[in-house]
Amino acid sequence: MKDKTHPTYYPNCKVYYNGEVVFTTGATVPELKVDVWSGSHPFFTGKSSFVDAAGRVEKFQKKFSGNYFKNKKK
Repeated sequence: MKDKTHPTYYPNCKVYYNGEVVFTTGATVPELKVDVWSGSHPFFTGKSSFVDAAGRVEKFQKKFSGNYFKNKKK
């Protein structure tokens, strides 16, 4: 391999989920912070979890609250 053409490889990259190290892997960064991983994903665990990204739920509830649907024509 040529020198200085490839990124630095970290064989013990720590993967963090909710502030805890969940596993280590090889990567081009020394640590990764993830929102979802196989140990928390509903497909693998069979449990549902709620992830709100950037307040989208509150924005939706604010937009459609009150008399929003009552004023619409049928």
